[in-house]
Formats: sequence, structure tokens, C-alpha cells
Amino acid sequence: MSQIIKKNKIKPKSYFIFVLGCQMNEADAEKVDASLASLGWQRVIKETEASLIVVVACSVRQSAVDKIYGKAKNWQSGRKQGKIKTILTGCFLPRDRKRMLQKFDWLLPIEELDKLGSLLGVKKSCPKSGSYLCLPAKRESAHQAYVPIMTGCNNFCSYCAVPYTRGREKSRLAREVIKECAGLIKQGYKEITLLGQNVNSYSDGCYNFSKLLKKIDQIPGDYWLRFITSHPKDFSNELLAVMKSGRHITPYLHLPIQSGDGSILKAMNRHYTVKHYLELIKKVREQIPGIMLSTDIIVGFPGESRKKFENSKKVFAQVKFDMAYIAQYSPRAGTAAYKIKETVSKKEKKNREEEINNILKGTALEKNQKYLGRTIKVLVEKYKNGKCWGKTDTFKTVGFTGPKRMIGQFKKVKINRVDSWGLFGRI
Repeated sequence: MSQIIKKNKIKPKSYFIFVLGCQMNEADAEKVDASLASLGWQRVIKETEASLIVVVACSVRQSAVDKIYGKAKNWQSGRKQGKIKTILTGCFLPRDRKRMLQKFDWLLPIEELDKLGSLLGVKKSCPKSGSYLCLPAKRESAHQAYVPIMTGCNNFCSYCAVPYTRGREKSRLAREVIKECAGLIKQGYKEITLLGQNVNSYSDGCYNFSKLLKKIDQIPGDYWLRFITSHPKDFSNELLAVMKSGRHITPYLHLPIQSGDGSILKAMNRHYTVKHYLELIKKVREQIPGIMLSTDIIVGFPGESRKKFENSKKVFAQVKFDMAYIAQYSPRAGTAAYKIKETVSKKEKKNREEEINNILKGTALEKNQKYLGRTIKVLVEKYKNGKCWGKTDTFKTVGFTGPKRMIGQFKKVKINRVDSWGLFGRI
């Protein structure tokens, strides 16, 4: 690292942001970006040009924490030479503080982001706010926006550190969320995603999530409205009715199952049964035909025997998900599951991940084949290797030949080829 730093000129008051984890961390990074810009700092695209490196961390899984330590090791030489400073923010456990302080110059809880100026010795302060969620964001995209509506979690799933890193659930005032969304739509944003560790349990005392979603959906304009992440135990009939009748709400639902075995769900402290989950899926598909369903699943949780894993495979075969995010169980210090002895080897976890993925690959292809010959609306997100890439309202990835200037626009694309993970067509 020291050799690289000598070859690259470090710019004064320049910063590089390294983001780990989910969309909530990306939304946090946009607020960090806006805060530093307001203090007169300039963002660079290469970490070797930065005098300040900010890590927006995810520490839900141990693998993510290990990645943080690995990156921090690369910056030690620059820190010792006084060429760079490093800040860790985002999610981290109190028990990690001592070790993290050895790797970073400063630890800044994301809830205290308005203190960034004083931390850097800048007289000008960051904007004040009742909640860091209301701080301004410097958007990565000019057409897609993440809008956090709540943070924290009360569920205490046994494998997850979120209640310990972000605390208990805290919701923004509905009027603040509605105002932010209305402003984005007026600016021409085409897609808004409402974020929360558990959006279903949003409540500001007057509005629940269903009421908030309905109110935002009533804002006039040409845009799509999405939300993540839902918890099966909190997904209500009221919410389903709002989704069904919505003008802008997309026919896409991400509903984590985590395991297809009842005893494992209980050990995970998930508070629903496999039967409840399957009945919920059936109800959703009856009310919104053609909805795209994605999920999360963890393989190799302590106590997951081959028989119990086969139950997860059965659920995947039965539900026929369009997409799934499959994770090998990673023990995280500080969670309840960390105290449980592991019973599944790393090799077996990898095998189980592949088995689930093979089922998914088949069902995803089956779902995608229904798009052949259809002309569908696509929001163009990026341009790469001579192709435009975007998403349908059902969150399907679409590739087609077109100019870069189409980024941020809705386009009609006729699908003439599909595979398990995407659709391909022409304007």
C-alpha cells in the first residue's frame, strides 16, 4: 500500500467512501457523501487519491466484519505515514469497538453523523436534524432514489446483529417521508425505494406502513414505488390491498423465508411457520397475478440436518421463486446463535447453497420464459459494453442494444431471449 501511495498524489480534503452491505448502508453512504460535501471536501473515485477514507460498514455477518479488517490492514501504512485518516461508520457492535479503534482513526455511529464536522476539526457544522435519517443525501443516481423510512429492529432473529448495531425500531415522521418523496418525483426521479430493516412495522403514531405507502402512491407523476424488506409475520391484508390497488407500486415482493424447516425457523426466532409463509405466498399470488417474488435463505444454520435442509428444498420447489439471495450461515459474535455449536461443515454449506441455487435456476428460467415475445416497460439503469441494462416493474434485469443517453428513461423493449437471470430484447 505504501508504494501505491507514493505513486499516486493524494489530494487534500478529498475522501473515498467504501460501502459494505445492503441498500440501507448505501443510503447511509449518500448521507455521508452529502455531509462531507457540505464541509467543503471533494469525493474521489480512487481510494489511493483520498486523504480520508470512510467505511460505511455492515456487521450483520462475521464475513462482512472480516472484510472490514482486511481493508483496514491495507490502509495501516498510509495512516502511520500521516497521509490518510480513516473513519468507520454504519453498523458495528459495541463489543467490536476496542479492536476497531486499533484499525481506524475514528468510530462514528451513523446516528451521530451531524458530528462529522467537529470530528474532522472543521468549524462549519453538518446540518442538524432530529434524526440522521432526515439528513440530506447526495444521490448516486439521478433517476433512482433510496428513501429510509425507519431504522433498527425489534425482532432479534438469533443469527442477526441488527438490533445490537442499529438499536430498536425508530420510524421517521410520515410527513417528512412524504415530503421527501414528493420532492424526488418533482425532480424527475423514476424509481423510489422505501427502506427499513422491517418496513412492515413502520409507525409514527399516526401512520402505519400501509397508510404511508398509499399516501405516497397518490403523489402524481410517472414513477415506480418499491419497498424492502418485509417480514412475513408483519405482512398484513391491509398492505396487500394497498399493493393491489396501487397506481405506482410495482408487482414485486421481497419476502425472506430464511429456512423451509419449522424447527430451524424456531431456532432462528423468526416468529412464523412454514405453513403461514406458504399461505401468505398463495394469498399474494391470488391477489396480484404475475407478481415477482424473491426471498432470502440461510443454509447450514446450526442444527440443520440433511432432512431439515430437504424441507427448504421442498419449499423452493413448491414456491418457484423468481430470485433468491442465498447465504451460508456465518456465526456472528454477539448474537444468540453464536452460542450454538455449529453442526454443518463449510464444504456442506457450499454444497447446500449450490443445491438451492440449482432449484432456483430452474424456476427462474421457467418464470422468465413467460416474457418471450412480450413488449415490456424497462427503466434503463446503466450502459455497459455497448448495451443498455435496466429493470422491469417486476425487478427483472433486461439487456438490449441502445445508446447511453437512454439511462434514466422508461423504454419499451420486446423480449426475444431469456436465461435464468435475465431478459434480452430490442427497442
